Amino acid sequence: MSAARPGRLRLLFEKTGRARYISHLDLMQTLRRVFARADVALRRTEGFNPHPYISLALPLPVGQESVCELMDFETEAAIHPEIIPELLNPKMPEGIRALRAYAPARALSGIKWVEIRVSLEYDAPPRDAGAALAEYFSADSIVVPKRTKRGIRDVDIAPAIRSVRFSGAEAGRVEGGAVISASEPALNPELLLTAIARDAPSLSPDYALIRRVEIFDADMNVFR
Repeated sequence: MSAARPGRLRLLFEKTGRARYISHLDLMQTLRRVFARADVALRRTEGFNPHPYISLALPLPVGQESVCELMDFETEAAIHPEIIPELLNPKMPEGIRALRAYAPARALSGIKWVEIRVSLEYDAPPRDAGAALAEYFSADSIVVPKRTKRGIRDVDIAPAIRSVRFSGAEAGRVEGGAVISASEPALNPELLLTAIARDAPSLSPDYALIRRVEIFDADMNVFR
């Protein structure tokens, strides 16, 4: 196997369990330290305050999980992408695991859609909660309050929802999923819960877990 040339690489990794409470900025710092501890030198910017060339796609909101996170980075020396996960994983904190590294074929800006799984838990689940939630999110307009740089304003999130589904309640839990917009505009899945609490409070769960499971380009091809 010939030596790989230094250059931009992409890391596919997951962030689950307790790691879902690590913020975006803390995750960036954590990953920088992991690379350093694994003796994988990252290429840095020049100037007074150099920093590594790393870029994360779609910052994950605190409290949400993902099994398809992407990060672009550049190494100083040649390294085979195939061995990067085995170098990084022993240094990773609980809940973060590198899945594979490879040379990217396109920019991260090409991500358009995100698929999520939603697990809603109830002390006493409403009757036919799954069907009621599916019907609610099929509406042509779903207006919710959203915090923006100009303050809180009402926005219609329905155009950012490509598809949605929910199953019936079993053992106090409703399982669902959706494909939502990742750009122009990006839809934070938390707004789905905000919408339920505002418009259908009887369906609002006592606990919710959101997991990002796949990302797609504009043509709904899996993005890597």
